[in-house]
Amino acid sequence: MDNILFSVFPNENFIDLGLYQFGWENCAPGHSYGPAVRNHFLFHYVISGTGILMADDSHGNTQTYHIKSGQGFMIFPDQINTYIADEQIPWEYTWMEFDGVRAKEAIEIAGLTRDTPVYKARSRDLRDNMFKEMMYIVKNKDASSLHLIGHLYLFMDYLTRSAATVRKTHGGRMRDFYIKEALSFIEQNFQNNISVEDIASFCGLNRSYFGKIFRESLGKSPQDFLMNYRMIKATELLRMTQLSIGDISKAVGYENQLHFSRAFKNIYGSSPRNWRDTNRILP
Repeated sequence: MDNILFSVFPNENFIDLGLYQFGWENCAPGHSYGPAVRNHFLFHYVISGTGILMADDSHGNTQTYHIKSGQGFMIFPDQINTYIADEQIPWEYTWMEFDGVRAKEAIEIAGLTRDTPVYKARSRDLRDNMFKEMMYIVKNKDASSLHLIGHLYLFMDYLTRSAATVRKTHGGRMRDFYIKEALSFIEQNFQNNISVEDIASFCGLNRSYFGKIFRESLGKSPQDFLMNYRMIKATELLRMTQLSIGDISKAVGYENQLHFSRAFKNIYGSSPRNWRDTNRILP
């Protein structure tokens, strides 16, 4: 086996839980990465050896963590971090970079935060199953996107259930209730001419407060989330149907085809027609 396996996930069109890149590495002594900042959640599981993680906590102060085999560490979006393999017993690890609506909730359930980023398993069997799912994804990089996302869900399940400190979900909080209501409204009405005001009104909130809690919970403004949701639905229709660009535009809530094409190109860097020519899966 080589010293490193690395793959970039080819499809980012998953909202609940998406995969960005993954891999495995048997590090050389003293091998380091960083200082760096990630856009998504990045989890490392240490298979053997030991090393050091240096990462900013919630107050912006750099903390140092010594992490050994059987443990892991979570790096959070926009967090400055550096990790270094031990000079005598360098670590071997596997990693997953992921994100999505459900990712933050799952990580909170696992008890992993900027102040407590080290993963420690309370169940060896669940930990081993988590590791197997990670390596399955690494070794099956050419499997279909849906297949890999399915195994990513299994990885997340084993991660949350194996964590040493499992926190109760905060699903009973009113804020979480509002966010779930908003997501449900978007899922059911994205094809209509809805606005952020409509979503906020459905939740019984004023737009300013709704926008604030939405961004804090999901890391995106309601406008950006709605547009991205519509564009993801558009890619599904472009890839799997023979509908015209105009019909797809209307199907995802854009009466004006030109506005739809501009929004699509801003996200994917290509017109809907050119994107379809490259990604279509119909015979």
